[in-house]
Amino acid sequence: MSDRDFSLACPAPAGGDDTVQMAHGGGGRAMERLLDTIIRPAFDNPHLARRHDGAVLDLAGPVAFTTDSYVVKPLVFPGGDIGTLAVNGTVNDLAMCGARAAHLSVGLILEEGLPLDTLRRVVASMRSAVDAAGVTLVTGDTKVVDHGKADGLFVNTAGLGPVVSAAPIGPDAVRAGDAVILSGDIGRHGIAVMAAREGFGFETVIESDCAPVVDPVMALIEAGLAVHCLRDLTRGGLASAAVEIAEAAGVSIALDEASIPVREDVNAACEILGLDPLHVANEGRFVAFVAEADAERAIGILRRFAVSAGAVRIGTVGAGAAGEVTCRGALGVDRIVDMLSGEQLPRIC
Repeated sequence: MSDRDFSLACPAPAGGDDTVQMAHGGGGRAMERLLDTIIRPAFDNPHLARRHDGAVLDLAGPVAFTTDSYVVKPLVFPGGDIGTLAVNGTVNDLAMCGARAAHLSVGLILEEGLPLDTLRRVVASMRSAVDAAGVTLVTGDTKVVDHGKADGLFVNTAGLGPVVSAAPIGPDAVRAGDAVILSGDIGRHGIAVMAAREGFGFETVIESDCAPVVDPVMALIEAGLAVHCLRDLTRGGLASAAVEIAEAAGVSIALDEASIPVREDVNAACEILGLDPLHVANEGRFVAFVAEADAERAIGILRRFAVSAGAVRIGTVGAGAAGEVTCRGALGVDRIVDMLSGEQLPRIC
């Protein structure tokens, strides 16, 4: 046979019904069975019931739009899985724009051989997450790639939501004198994923902080506080977020290390692994830059919600060198905080 020969073998599932097969992405009966038995029942709503190429939405006023892709490894980790991560990540990105998520799309890239039980778990997690966040999944897509090409499952999401904030929220609104408020302890998500991936036997199981933060953010805005900027602390952690905002706003930021909450077990894990908690990813934490006069009130509002019950003030915006972020340690010595030059914890979201 020459190298031009090809096989006419049908890609229909052969034997097992407990894993994803290439035929599940072929647009035929196998794909319909997958959608009808796993995907559509989980997200049953009028938009999906139309079985159309897209959703027709009625939008009025300013709308925020975001998209993200998720390639976390492993797919399931303490405190969540790729499904909860995808929904909460998108909802939180919209919240950082001063918007409440309303509509969500999802694209699933399935690897041939993925156990259907894993897919069922992820889809169920996504359904629980959309319900908790009050968002509707209105359209989606499913593709299947060859075994070994996707680490089981990749997810892409996009979200739309009406902007609730009357004033623009973003780095260009940050001013010298603003208070920097952190919504809770940091570092748990990155350490939880790394521990699950590498099988680290820590004395305690560290769970991800993955959660929607839209409710406390909306409470800040609806209370009429001068919220100048919001940023969720995902890849790059608190350090990268602070540097990005300082550079974009043309200000300096002074952080107080003693005020930044890090759980004892997370701090111990970071010491063992040689990591700085300020650089470790989170999926349920954010920083808020608010006017000094509103700082104490903002903390009080955030503490009403479980996801931000540990809110504290961790620093102040200054008029120093643009982009300069410092952190004062226990001995009263300031150190420069910078972004990582490489990837500290790959595949954490």
